[in-house]
Amino acid sequence: MSAIKLRIDDHVVEVPKGSTILDAARKAGSYVPALCDHPDLKPVGSCKLCIVSVEGLDHYPMACNTPAKEGMVVQTKTEELQEMRRHTLEMLLALTNHPTSCLFCDRKNDCSDLRECMRKFPVTVGCKYCPKNEECELQQAVRFVGLENIRYQISFKNRPVLREPFFDRNYNLCIMCSRCVRACQEVRGEGVLSNNPDFHRMHWIGPESLQDSDCKFCGTCVDICPTGALYARSEKWQKPERTVSTVCPYCGVGCRIEVGVLDNRLVKVRGKRDCLPNGGQLCVKGRFGLGFVESPERLTAPLIRKNDKLVPATWEEALDFVAGKLNGYKGDSFAFLSSAKCSNEENYLAQKFARLVMQTNNVDHCARLCHASTVSALALAFGSGAMTNSISEIADAGCIFIIGSNTSEQHPVIALKIKEAKKKGAKIIVANPRWIDLCKIADVWLRQTPGTDVPLVLEMCRIILEEKLMDEDFISQRTEGFEEFKASLLKLSASDAARITGVKSELLRDAARLYARGNPSSIIYSMGITQHSHGVDNIFSLANLALMTGNLGRPSAGINPLRGQNNVQGSCDMGALPNLLPAYQAVTNPDLLKKFELAWGAALPDKPGLTVVELMNAAYDGKIRAMYIMGENPVVSDPDCSHVVEALKALEFLVVQDIFLSETAALADVVLPATTSLEKDGTFTNTERRVQRIRKVLPPIGESMPDWMILDALAARMGWESQFSYGHPSEIMSEAAMLAPSYGGISYERLEGDGLQWPCPNIEHPGTGYLHKGRFTRGLGKFNVVDYRPSMELPDEEYPFILTTGRVLCQYHTGTMTRKVGDLNILRGEELVEMNPQDAITLSIEDGELIEVASRRGKVKAKAKTTEKSPVGVVFMTFHFSETPTNVLTNAALDPVAKIPEFKVCAVKVSKIRGE
Repeated sequence: MSAIKLRIDDHVVEVPKGSTILDAARKAGSYVPALCDHPDLKPVGSCKLCIVSVEGLDHYPMACNTPAKEGMVVQTKTEELQEMRRHTLEMLLALTNHPTSCLFCDRKNDCSDLRECMRKFPVTVGCKYCPKNEECELQQAVRFVGLENIRYQISFKNRPVLREPFFDRNYNLCIMCSRCVRACQEVRGEGVLSNNPDFHRMHWIGPESLQDSDCKFCGTCVDICPTGALYARSEKWQKPERTVSTVCPYCGVGCRIEVGVLDNRLVKVRGKRDCLPNGGQLCVKGRFGLGFVESPERLTAPLIRKNDKLVPATWEEALDFVAGKLNGYKGDSFAFLSSAKCSNEENYLAQKFARLVMQTNNVDHCARLCHASTVSALALAFGSGAMTNSISEIADAGCIFIIGSNTSEQHPVIALKIKEAKKKGAKIIVANPRWIDLCKIADVWLRQTPGTDVPLVLEMCRIILEEKLMDEDFISQRTEGFEEFKASLLKLSASDAARITGVKSELLRDAARLYARGNPSSIIYSMGITQHSHGVDNIFSLANLALMTGNLGRPSAGINPLRGQNNVQGSCDMGALPNLLPAYQAVTNPDLLKKFELAWGAALPDKPGLTVVELMNAAYDGKIRAMYIMGENPVVSDPDCSHVVEALKALEFLVVQDIFLSETAALADVVLPATTSLEKDGTFTNTERRVQRIRKVLPPIGESMPDWMILDALAARMGWESQFSYGHPSEIMSEAAMLAPSYGGISYERLEGDGLQWPCPNIEHPGTGYLHKGRFTRGLGKFNVVDYRPSMELPDEEYPFILTTGRVLCQYHTGTMTRKVGDLNILRGEELVEMNPQDAITLSIEDGELIEVASRRGKVKAKAKTTEKSPVGVVFMTFHFSETPTNVLTNAALDPVAKIPEFKVCAVKVSKIRGE
């Protein structure tokens, strides 16, 4: 983009063409009051305070909506401008009845924090009681223009303060700038808020209750408010003494956050502006959900089971006991479950501990239950199992095909990029059995029967072939196996696809055409299509679709699996997998294994280990006798979790390392207290392969220790001190970078700023925004012939419903963290069985009634929620609530390739509870 130069207050600045005068003034460091303007919003020029003087003009234009031009000479502060601004501010205060005690009080500097007002103003208007005192943009504007009083009488509105989860809405302090309304619509795409102007009287912003609206409680309106009208209760009257930049600990987006600290307590959280991947935006969990760190339920000391009770112990006692016990279980009778919540460095040490100290490849983690099918299928098709594009590229796609992802709930900040693309003209295709928020903006919604993703995608491929919409040059130059795949498509029929999927042929044809003509088109998917016994086939089908249309190897064109947890990508990268060393190097490759043996100074096992489901089966059978679980809660998260409980109880020795006494930790022989990501240094790798620094914000609570430090100390006690003698996580990353080619150029020094995306093979490499440019990692992209296999468990007369599972916006995974945050539980505090109203009528079930859901493996009780989101014959539940363990119902039958269980489709029956 070309740049222009102009002069602002005797400073020459250069700004991109298309910038406004206000943009230029901000870059020049000249303050111009602008209460209605914000960098994230379109300029409206309603407050009239940003007027400036431009040489050659006979009027005073508003800086917020006047384009900057080459050679302009601008003055932002003259006496005439200031006088006009004083009159404007005076009128604004009079029209909105904003209290003025905090603006003009001549004794405010005599008041200490929170003491009674020197001038006896009531609490509602006293300046020290305003939550935004000294952070208020109105105060700043009044001081800047020199307004000392107003000539008009102001009466305090005395409107009631509306209390919402997390924040208060005090419209006594509202100046009707409409920032919150516009941010809700323009930035978040929600449009929940609305102006109710009533100047001189009782103006306010609707609706009256956000809980009863479609509000997502992202906090954008709160953060953008220039006064104290919207303010988070946890942040009132607490100003941070320092601010630390780190990464959100929730989903795989990896949002950058700035955390304010006062007296070693969290007092402020904001999305970090002007950075990737989130550009200042957060969801409700990232903005308001970090309170779990200070929960009184945190583990603060080691626990050892004595007389069938977990009792506190010293670290010396606990580590000596664990080391002594584990020395008796070396080899394949031991297993280690690592964690997608822990850092890259900690996952690296976990697999190193298992392979070097315990001499086994029995190491796995929750990625097995979510994206193992992605890693397997995309590695075979392209050579790499990761997201091909960057999050920022999504906004520039011509077509976005979203399948198996409720993006707005599971990855809200990525959903913003999809909405941005729609504003730019992109076509949106949603394939989901349930209605999701993105259906609002979809051009085509394909409501397939759960478990029929393969015939749906293959039919799109067949239509593209039939209508000759494929990219023949791309196919001939960059792929192999197309003729076999083409022959397999000719066996399909439109009528069969429509019958199996339940989607009309016309809709499938519309979707195929939109995707093929998107140029570029991007596929976004998540666990809705991976957690199946045919998950690998689902991903093969998507890879075939992208290959035949040439939608790979360029910006905004690709296949983008969205990782569910903060470091699922990194934990896989670091080798917390039973068959792969760090950077996906096979344990069965003798040359690669030898590299690690030389680095670590000992022989390593070369036989692939067991996956997480296989480990539980082996534990149940007595083949796995000891297990170490770090930051995982399989008792709630794993399929057929009754079997998991039995398996863990069958172990001779169980160690659990976590931040809370989770349902899994309650079964342990030893529990070791770990720190949260806000209490340690390290790195996470987000869903777009971006390696980012996490930084220590708070000191560890009680005697808790970082996971890496615990493993370091334990390995040293077991005789491996020379191989585990790290003083800082940066030293662990240096070792990992030496052994993992895709991380070869990554170091803490290079991760300042926006981090680096792998592959980054050396210290000169800038990182890789999108994969497969010019050449696939495996050479040629490979078409794979796929045949439709029905789900392993289908509805029948006894179990007539399909149960599908997922997440909701305000809770996370097994609830270990989010359920410690009170206001998140206000938004959703219990399990619900979402079912179609027609099914409820058939079964005589009322909305809100306690019902029973049963499968062949177990049964649970929860309240019914009737909703059109679920199609007839399909019920939906989450796995956030341990008191209603949904995974008692789910199926642990495995995909034969990726060994991922049949999570997403199982047959259940739904019934009223008699006699209660």
